[in-house]
Amino acid sequence: MFRYVRWMALLSGLTAAPVLGATALQCVPYARIVSGVEIYGDALTWWDQAQDHYKRGSIPKKGAVLAFRPVGPMTLGHVAVVSRILDDRRVLIRHANWSSPGAIEEDVLAIDVSDAGDWSQVRVWHSPTGQMGARINPTFGFIYPAKAKLHPFTPDPALGSSLRYASVAAGTGDGEDGAEAAPLPRAATRMASVQTHAMVAAVSPKPAAPRRKAAPRIEADPFIIEYADNSPSDRSLGDVIADVKRESLMN
Repeated sequence: MFRYVRWMALLSGLTAAPVLGATALQCVPYARIVSGVEIYGDALTWWDQAQDHYKRGSIPKKGAVLAFRPVGPMTLGHVAVVSRILDDRRVLIRHANWSSPGAIEEDVLAIDVSDAGDWSQVRVWHSPTGQMGARINPTFGFIYPAKAKLHPFTPDPALGSSLRYASVAAGTGDGEDGAEAAPLPRAATRMASVQTHAMVAAVSPKPAAPRRKAAPRIEADPFIIEYADNSPSDRSLGDVIADVKRESLMN
């Protein structure tokens, strides 16, 4: 009997809070407040709980909750809120407790890498490294709130400690929904600024310059990020440029 009670307490603790009493902000309360979708419990249960209460689908919409399936160390799933649609394969999302414990990331890039284009597999921006995460994450789909509106999130110690890690528009409002992004702590401003610039470059690549006949140019395909491995390269940029010049002379 004692063993049964002990195991039940352990399982309850795993599904309700981080182990060892950690108090970092979790993705569920953040997504619930920002989206207005009134669902409780672990993120992996949101998709089934939404049935008969909210519409669900595979098309991203502003204010919708993207529900992630459990995978690898992410045993309880994950939920994020769509803040902006960029195109059929790219959206910006707001979520918490993804790149680091309790971290809030606002308006960061998520890309659909599924073969069917149904958002069943995605890759998500990783703020600490300033690039798209290498892992492909399976999802259930989108849960649509009754009203597509992004609500502001105010850090609350009762929900756990948090840090606003990165934001495309730190300290400025969205201009559409009234939800205002809180300014970054002064100590984190420079770091977040660098991450933001890198992410904006990935979201909105610069137009390609006119071609010149003199020297070959290396132009990045803006869509290659959908399938890039993101693993560090063993070759330097100088090596790549030398190869391009060599191939140009040969042709």
